[in-house]
Amino acid sequence: IQNAIEAGNVLVNKNTIKASYKVKPADEISVVFPHPPRDTEVYPEDIPLDIVYEDDDLLVVNKPAGMVVHPGYNNYTGTLVNALAFHFEKLPQLPGNEGRPGLVHRIDKDTSGLLLISKNEITMTKLAKQFFDHTITRKYIALAWGDIADSGTVTGFIGRSLKNRIVMDVYDDEEKGKWSVTHYTVLERLGYVTLISCQLETGRTHQIRAHMKHIGHPLFNDVNYGGDKILKGTTFNKYKQFVQNTFDIIPRQALHAQTLGFIHPTTKKYMEFEAPLPADFDMALNKWRNYIVQS
Repeated sequence: IQNAIEAGNVLVNKNTIKASYKVKPADEISVVFPHPPRDTEVYPEDIPLDIVYEDDDLLVVNKPAGMVVHPGYNNYTGTLVNALAFHFEKLPQLPGNEGRPGLVHRIDKDTSGLLLISKNEITMTKLAKQFFDHTITRKYIALAWGDIADSGTVTGFIGRSLKNRIVMDVYDDEEKGKWSVTHYTVLERLGYVTLISCQLETGRTHQIRAHMKHIGHPLFNDVNYGGDKILKGTTFNKYKQFVQNTFDIIPRQALHAQTLGFIHPTTKKYMEFEAPLPADFDMALNKWRNYIVQS
């Protein structure tokens, strides 16, 4: 709690306070904490990491698609946290460094791209505050079905689907979910699909995937959100085979966490990083480009 107060993560009536503040009747107190620790014990594993940046307080990692972020049911090994635990074992133990990775945020198993990791509790609480205040820059590249408007904003309350608890739905009722905002811009039109940039204002589970399905443009090959279905009514066998071949190239949702920006908790300077498209995403894009040229 003391660290949370020092980091500005304890608010009284929506204002930051000092540790000496005395609570008054009717005060509204909010405390921002990072993701709660899981009960699962983490075993260090020597798994290669694509480290984009690292210093004494934090590191930025480019996660490959197919890697689970945190150990859990049916995924106790081979996760990003297992790899980070091994990496942290090799580092000198600095004052305040707990020697364990702190996940500031997460991305889905089959989403590739940048993740921010803290090395100590102070860094964790300060970065968590930036996420809470929506001051972190997070931009994703996505390939979505259909011809999409040049730009737009998708909003709604995201919560578990009543029909399938694995997926998220977008609701109008605030009691059914958490408020969410995604801004998107078209980067390239490729006939049946569109390449877009998505900037998160909030960070809900499956936010981009649920939002794009909500507006009728699920992500390419997103199995849980209908993006693995070839366009309804299509009878052109050559096109169907082309789409299936492209699915085989990128056997996951076409979503990549490309840009990550934040204020460094120690230096107070803004830092921004970019991760290039992974090979499977790049190959799928080029296949669509060639198909459009030949059509």
